[in-house]
Amino acid sequence: MLLSTWLIITLILTSCNLPVRLVPAPSSRPSPEAATATDSPLPTSTPGPSATLTALPTETATLTLTATASNTPGPTETPTFTFPSVTVNQQAHCRYGPARAHLHAADLYPGDTGTVRGRFRYSQWLYVKFDKLDYFCWVAPSVVTVTGDVTTVLYTEPNLPVYGVRYGPPENIRVTRDGDKVTIRWDVVNMTLDHDRGYFLEMFVCQGGRLIWWTFSYPNKDNTSYTVTDEAGCAAPSSGKLYTVEKYGYSSPAILAWPPP
Repeated sequence: MLLSTWLIITLILTSCNLPVRLVPAPSSRPSPEAATATDSPLPTSTPGPSATLTALPTETATLTLTATASNTPGPTETPTFTFPSVTVNQQAHCRYGPARAHLHAADLYPGDTGTVRGRFRYSQWLYVKFDKLDYFCWVAPSVVTVTGDVTTVLYTEPNLPVYGVRYGPPENIRVTRDGDKVTIRWDVVNMTLDHDRGYFLEMFVCQGGRLIWWTFSYPNKDNTSYTVTDEAGCAAPSSGKLYTVEKYGYSSPAILAWPPP
């Protein structure tokens, strides 16, 4: 096909008296330029963003302290206090105060029972609620048998009865000292025979360097003076009170002006 085409072109140029230049037929081999052409390298693939391996968050072990239920003790029971008990072991008197000088309050007989509700600071007498009585009174510890510890009972002050009293304390009281002897004098209180229970003295006197609680009573109104030993040498001063006593109880006390040693 190529050779035929080249012959046709030659004939045309010859007929036109044009100089003929023989051009070699194209070769099917590539030209040197084409042979030296450098193959362009294939475009390298641009790596896309690399996948970053992100570590998944690890689970942090959380230490949870669970409180263990402890055995909580229940409410403690408050111990109930039990008063010491007494049983009378001989016939005796229960009195309104913690000494024999106090007014009689009731008769006691062997076998009578009660409970100790108080005790006195200056003597061993006990303040007792006897089962057969609806009031309290004082008793000497020698006439009762005690069951229990009386030292657990609180100290109690005598509460002398004053209800229904018709008479006041003695008047014109004189207190004199002669060395270690102190004498108290007063005027008689005119009471009826039925009401008359005399007088009651309550004192703190110094003997042997100790201040002693001292009591004394007269059974009737006719005795109107009393002498007691009171020495020097105690840290606190001596003192005293004087009462009128009738069958219903005690008058208000007369405070004695005590002479110092």
